[in-house]
Amino acid sequence: MVRFIDREVEMAFLEERFASGEFEFLVLYGRRRVGKTELLRRFVTGRPHFYFLADKRGTERNVLRLRREMAEALGKPEVATEEFEELFRWYVGEAGERPLIVIDEFPYLVEKDDSIPSVLQLVIDQDLSGTSAMLVLCGSSEGMMERTVLGARSPLYGRRTGHWKVRPLAFADACGFFPGASIERCIEFHSVLGGVPHYLQRFPDDASVVENAEQEIMSRTGGLYEEVDFLLREELREPDVYKAILEAIGAGKAKAGEIADASRVPVHDIDKYLKVLARLGVVERSRPVTEGPRSKRTRYLLADPLFRFWFTFCEPHKSDLELGETGRCRLAVERGLSAFVGKAFEPLCRDLIASEFPGRWPVLGPWWGSRREKGKRVDLEIDMVGLNTSDKEILLGECKWSKGVDADKVLSDLRAKADHVNWRRMDRREVYALFARSFKDRPDEPDVLLYDIEDIRAMVAGRGGR
Repeated sequence: MVRFIDREVEMAFLEERFASGEFEFLVLYGRRRVGKTELLRRFVTGRPHFYFLADKRGTERNVLRLRREMAEALGKPEVATEEFEELFRWYVGEAGERPLIVIDEFPYLVEKDDSIPSVLQLVIDQDLSGTSAMLVLCGSSEGMMERTVLGARSPLYGRRTGHWKVRPLAFADACGFFPGASIERCIEFHSVLGGVPHYLQRFPDDASVVENAEQEIMSRTGGLYEEVDFLLREELREPDVYKAILEAIGAGKAKAGEIADASRVPVHDIDKYLKVLARLGVVERSRPVTEGPRSKRTRYLLADPLFRFWFTFCEPHKSDLELGETGRCRLAVERGLSAFVGKAFEPLCRDLIASEFPGRWPVLGPWWGSRREKGKRVDLEIDMVGLNTSDKEILLGECKWSKGVDADKVLSDLRAKADHVNWRRMDRREVYALFARSFKDRPDEPDVLLYDIEDIRAMVAGRGGR
């Protein structure tokens, strides 16, 4: 059974546009498996509609299917034409008061025939515009949807009346897939799967993250074993080059030059590849939150949880996995899981604090710098720094995926590091936040926020999660 959780905002967007009664041309896109088709299925249920799932067999085969399925939807004989324009004109003329047409996986049509956007432009201009029809184009290839439908050079540019990028679920909503799991297990699952509904459905909540990962990700028969390779092939023209770059980042290379050396990509080309991966949400370009977008102190991190898991644990053991041998990979996961979840815990805590105090710290992210100590440079990092320029307030936080954390010591260390964060040092108000699975003690001080696992559970429950 397919679980449908959240998506109230996306559904409200579709319902509002349908209620306009005027011609609507909507574009819905987002990564594979994020739940676009299920969203559309729920939207069209109970109202007359035509839904068409395109395939990669070319224009001629798709037109023949389109003709047959349109006739079936209307309960009428097929019309004698093989032209897109005539088929749409016929369907709109026969469909009644509010024709609703959904074309899913639109990029498959364009992939085989780049004239399709121009043909659809004519359909919209000559046959749909000015009617009460609602046309929805949906696609999983984000790059192609942005180029061929949303881009300024597309024949369809300027004709859409609305568009929506469907994103992975927030953590609180993703927890709804695991009603029988503890909040700790939900965090572990989220660190591996993120908020992609299809992935979340593959992890039963009565099994551990290691057991689930071995079954679904490490095993050749698992549903997610080839997912990373498939996504790279679907989105990118040089998947092997991008894979080498991702392997380098997964191995701990964070600077552009280091990534170029490790991946054997010329250093003058690495930036364009990293920009593509960042646009797809696979890689994150991170800099200290106190610095501007041109800062040279830039790190590249694996932002997508499944990609991060794969290139941290699975790709280094790919030869074993191809032979069906998961033992060494599983052992690596067991040994490295706590550190892996700990890194994922940091952005999760930043999201939680942003939800708990909406708008209070408009700029929120990690910070790193250094200090001189006994003639040596000592690196410093703070998991969470939030800036509020108008109120001259700074939030400084640490996120520890540990039990029995000594809050007094962490707070003392954090205050020492805060002195080196160069932002309104003379007149700022400092607020501190500590996250941990549990604390050894809980100091009661003004402007100090403490969140253990039970506090996190309450925050998630308050947002409609578990």
